[in-house]
Amino acid sequence: MKIKTVDLTRIYHVGASKIIAVNKSNFEVSKSTFTAIVGPSGSGKSTLLNLIGLNDYPTAGKILIDNTDTSLLSGRERRKIRLFRIGFVFQTFNLLATLSVLENVELPMALAGKPSKEQRETAVRLLGNVGLGGRIHHRPKELSVGEMQRVAIARALANDPEVIIADEPTGELDSKTAEEIIGLLFDINRNRKTTVIVATHDEKLVKVAETLYTIRDGKLKLKH
Repeated sequence: MKIKTVDLTRIYHVGASKIIAVNKSNFEVSKSTFTAIVGPSGSGKSTLLNLIGLNDYPTAGKILIDNTDTSLLSGRERRKIRLFRIGFVFQTFNLLATLSVLENVELPMALAGKPSKEQRETAVRLLGNVGLGGRIHHRPKELSVGEMQRVAIARALANDPEVIIADEPTGELDSKTAEEIIGLLFDINRNRKTTVIVATHDEKLVKVAETLYTIRDGKLKLKH
């Protein structure tokens, strides 16, 4: 999947104030690449990820997926892209507390209408791949922070997406666990040929990226 933005802008109105979260930003990623977006808190990183992941709509500008203008897509078509072609990893994990680890990973496949047997087999395999084969029946509250992030990564991979979008995936982790998560994302990119886009403050994560963007006050710049 190729993602490109053209003069992408997102403005929020809070009372009488106007906040320009993303300001005429041009961004491009190609298939199987690893891209990092770096900037201070409040700079627009999360907003940009939500826009390119089709979780939000721009105020102005365009988001192109495989050269298709996403503003022309129906809500159903956008949902299909989010479900089948993009996997999301959030800083706060967004795991469902009432479900087991296994059920959390099965959920995107259930939403996609996959058979129960395939859901179970795929979830078990993915959890094994992220080192949680022995924890599949635990609830999220019984896991460490690092283990919850591993579950989130396994869940993001459930429908074999072309792109993983990760918002501060190491932000809540200690340095050793952060290195393990970085290694997982790197392996996903290299071995599965999955495009990875991360917003991060983590210098170690920046070092494994092929392409680096910086963002400040909503303005995006390509560094290399």
